Amino acid sequence: LFQYTRGTVTAFAPFDARADAEALRKAMKGLGTDEETVLTILTTRNNAQRQEIASAFKTLFGRDLVDDLKSELTGKFETLMVSLMRPAYIFDAHALKHAIKGAGTNEKVLTEILASRTPAEVQNIKQVYLQEYEANLEDKITGETSGHFQRLLVVLLQANRDPDVGVDEALVEQDAQVLFRAGELKWGTDEEKFITILGTRSISHLRRVFDKYMTISGFQIEETIDRETSGDLEKLLLAVVKCIRSVPAYFAETLYYSMKGAGTDDDTLIRVMVSRSEIDLLDIRREFRKNFAKSLYQTIQKDTSGDYRKALLLLCGGDDD
Repeated sequence: LFQYTRGTVTAFAPFDARADAEALRKAMKGLGTDEETVLTILTTRNNAQRQEIASAFKTLFGRDLVDDLKSELTGKFETLMVSLMRPAYIFDAHALKHAIKGAGTNEKVLTEILASRTPAEVQNIKQVYLQEYEANLEDKITGETSGHFQRLLVVLLQANRDPDVGVDEALVEQDAQVLFRAGELKWGTDEEKFITILGTRSISHLRRVFDKYMTISGFQIEETIDRETSGDLEKLLLAVVKCIRSVPAYFAETLYYSMKGAGTDDDTLIRVMVSRSEIDLLDIRREFRKNFAKSLYQTIQKDTSGDYRKALLLLCGGDDD
């Protein structure tokens, strides 16, 4: 398995699961909770270590750590701590399950996860979904979505993107022309061409296609998508294009907009900070600083408060100024 090394959270050493379990029990026992201890331990251990702590907690006290966190904590802080405790392998499957359950579908979550995960990660999500929820993820998603948005999600779920092996310039030229004719040159857009090309070609091929597209049309492909499509399909196409250009830049932008303006989209903020903390949060921080003229750390500091803020800042792992 490909190991990411650009996370802000790494294995804590020297690690003692029992000592951590004891410290957490003490922090939550009796009247009032020592939130500081809880957040410090959980944000500075990696996910694998958190699972060991949960197991030690049950061994020593016969209690479920996640249940205790839920009964002792509240609000966004509780959501963040419980999210940190979710086993890494199930994190995305769980997020997708909750995005497609009950009334209304959370298209934002489907878009973010399926546009940004690698084919190997998507295969894993489908497998885990089947094991954990005894349901087929693709069936669930097609049952709740429609149109070209649904088709592109299905293409991404196949996880059959071409591998990155050498780029054929003739095919680059051809794809760029096809997209140009399907978008800018046509009354109404031939969405299917966009779906097939953006959903199946290799990353390095598509990066060349985007350059070539700009040369041919005078527009960035994002501008064409913005003009020619709308709604959920537009958001998904843009997310796919941005992730092909740079996954960390895509997440930097996602974080920026989760905190921009009035009110914070805490679900997105928590999901991205937790899911990328051991993967590429250092790269995301760098892109954030580069593209938004302030650091992720300062933005979180300004936009959140209390224990929730302390925990997020620890996950962020430092400032970039």
